[in-house]
Amino acid sequence: MAKQRGILRLKGTLDGITFYKSKDGYMVRTKGSIDRSRIASDPAFQRTRENNAEFGNAGKAGKLIRTAFRTALLSAADKRLASRLTKEMLRVVRTDTVNPRGQRMASAGDLLLIKQFDFNINAKLGTTFFAPYVPVVDRATGSLSVSIAPFTPLDMVVAPSGTTHFQLLSGGAEIDFDNGLHVSAMSNSEILPYSSADTELLELDSSVTAASALPLLLVFGIAFFQEVNGQMYALKNGVHNALNLVEIIPAP
Repeated sequence: MAKQRGILRLKGTLDGITFYKSKDGYMVRTKGSIDRSRIASDPAFQRTRENNAEFGNAGKAGKLIRTAFRTALLSAADKRLASRLTKEMLRVVRTDTVNPRGQRMASAGDLLLIKQFDFNINAKLGTTFFAPYVPVVDRATGSLSVSIAPFTPLDMVVAPSGTTHFQLLSGGAEIDFDNGLHVSAMSNSEILPYSSADTELLELDSSVTAASALPLLLVFGIAFFQEVNGQMYALKNGVHNALNLVEIIPAP
């Protein structure tokens, strides 16, 4: 594919060439020469069908994770999150050693491959938040928590210009990849001043089903605010907010 240049921007198909708009701007590509029905039935395209099926499985798994943490992702996700997460989930799918090629699933793959995944590539947790924190997952009770020791915000948080306050948040989820189901919960701190005053010990706890036999995922992040006339406003629509998949406990 290539980018369109010039003042005139085109959309549509002309002589086998398709003009369209994407997140990267106005693009152009040639129409594929292989009929879709042939790909769906011709033995020569068996590998292609298998790859397409597993890509679809990865996309569904990624969407389920995004849905589970949707509340947090409303203000902590980049524009390419869906495609980035699908790519990582495809890696997970391909580690499935139980099912045959073309039927491999995320539920049978190595979910630890997506541990430390950043949902906002423009604001990674590791380059934003430097205070020590401890993620804890207790399968027996269904508790997924993050404990943050007291810290000095000005020293331990790299905040964007204009920040006056910040908030820490975490969320836990149990994910049923095979049936497309999830149970999730979110927890957050109070909105805290971005200052030289030390915070208190913070415990962010979320609960899912006790003794669940499903994979458990825990996210942790930070959101920035600006106070104006006593009101808190999300800073720059959350473009600098970070959210990271800090812990994963695979199904037993």
